Amino acid sequence: MLQLSAAIAGLVTGGAYALMGLSTLLTYRLVSVVNFAQAAVGAFGAFAMVVLYEGGLPLVLAVPAGMAVGALLHCGLGAIMVRWFSEAGEGVKAAVTIAIYTGLVAVGLRLFGAQHPHRFPSPFDAPAFTLGGVVVTWTAIVTMVLAVLFAAAPAVLLKRTRIGLLLRAQAERPTTAELIGIRVPRLSMIVWGIAGAASALAIMIIAPQLASDFGSQAALITPALAAVLIGAFRSFPATLLGGLALGVLQGLASTWQAIQQFRGVLPFVVILVVLVWTRRGDRWDEPA
Repeated sequence: MLQLSAAIAGLVTGGAYALMGLSTLLTYRLVSVVNFAQAAVGAFGAFAMVVLYEGGLPLVLAVPAGMAVGALLHCGLGAIMVRWFSEAGEGVKAAVTIAIYTGLVAVGLRLFGAQHPHRFPSPFDAPAFTLGGVVVTWTAIVTMVLAVLFAAAPAVLLKRTRIGLLLRAQAERPTTAELIGIRVPRLSMIVWGIAGAASALAIMIIAPQLASDFGSQAALITPALAAVLIGAFRSFPATLLGGLALGVLQGLASTWQAIQQFRGVLPFVVILVVLVWTRRGDRWDEPA
């Protein structure tokens, strides 16, 4: 019973990991950037929401306002990438996002504080139904639905629509795409904005479950990248499953006293295992 309860609770965390990972994958697939600043941008949106909510703005308005902040901030990052780094290699682009991540964390801690975290609202904590004697909340259901939708929508968009074809073209050959008339900057800004809003929403969902200070939320890029690695930086469904599995594993780890205090390092373990597994052929096929 305890394990089932922990696994179901882990689905909430895993769904948020999946949302964050899917938004990171969306950025990579469509604008060719491994964005280490994704969670920090989402944290800004989430903390903007909670500050507005604490100031008296109704939650139904504070949430979209926070998502808008995440979208605008992410568009700003996208504008930097499009203007100065559109032809740079993936390593250079990743290094730029790491530098921006560091700056955003410093500014976020200054603005929102580190010692006195804000209290995030939990509007979906009411029970939805009981499974095997374990209460499943609406938070788990909403998180799962959003994660599934965000995994399915980009996959359908890229494979079955004209705009998806244009997005793939601008991701793989931005200069060529622009020469043949595709409005690369405009499409890129749309992608950056959607990914920023999704990241903010993911952190709004997960914040009540974890430490709700800015630094902890910005560090969620680690499980997001673990989920994306499971998806091989390509598959939206596999990234969804990877995020969910990681959340469930952390939930189950919380019931095992011997490793309970180390569950926070599980994303790093997953990253290491996936990297070693994907490189196994190059190493094992070397001549003795």
